[in-house]
Amino acid sequence: MHFSVLTIFPDLFEPFWKHGIIRRAIQQGQIQKRVINIRDFAKGRHCVTDDRPFGGGCGMVMKPEPLAAAIQSVVAATPSGPVILLTPEGRRFSQKVADELSRQAAVTLVCGRYEGIDERIGVNYIDDEISIGDVVLTGGEVPAMVIMDAVARLIPGTLGNRDSAQQDAFVDGLLDHAHYTRPREFEGQQVPEPLLSGNHARIDDWRLENALIRTFLKRPDLVARKALGRRELQVLIQWQQRLERIIDAQSLRGADPSSRGG
Repeated sequence: MHFSVLTIFPDLFEPFWKHGIIRRAIQQGQIQKRVINIRDFAKGRHCVTDDRPFGGGCGMVMKPEPLAAAIQSVVAATPSGPVILLTPEGRRFSQKVADELSRQAAVTLVCGRYEGIDERIGVNYIDDEISIGDVVLTGGEVPAMVIMDAVARLIPGTLGNRDSAQQDAFVDGLLDHAHYTRPREFEGQQVPEPLLSGNHARIDDWRLENALIRTFLKRPDLVARKALGRRELQVLIQWQQRLERIIDAQSLRGADPSSRGG
């Protein structure tokens, strides 16, 4: 995978390349990286990359000439792949999008600044626009790092355990199950017994049910959208039956399920 990043602040990426999975993947040759300083393609003594917007208004706009030349230099020097603008206007980044990008031979990330880039660059040079959320940042550099980190995990060989990426949150449409490590007891709380049993079937069942519980409590929208498997449906039906028994027991004690109190 070739990562190319276009930015006016290339030094921001040096610490990013030097740690963790990204560093190891670069050392092993699974990732090739290149940071392009857009200022290197600007003309004039001051290498200006921005100018005032036509029509007036606050802020500055990134000029088209340096951006076009920078993008052209990357396209000519790397394998074919999408040129992506990081912008709040783009499609929402997700695990699905990360998986899609991980299958590309190269990805070029254009980090906008100021009020944005000249629209003609977006029309003529950008293949895709991606947003990491409905928030406005000072530039696209942090989103670019987020995307590269997520995509790098999915490139074969970058993780120590080849199964790790397939067990990440969102891969199967659910949040991840809870994780525990030593000691067995911490501040009065015990590690769930199934995880200590050595019975892999029990462990898998516990993890599936726990993932469903956590997803339902934290992100019920994910459960609603997911095409549930047979075992997942069985777990939900069991919860439904337990809840019905609790409600029925309360009714027998005189509580009115439809009552709002008072």
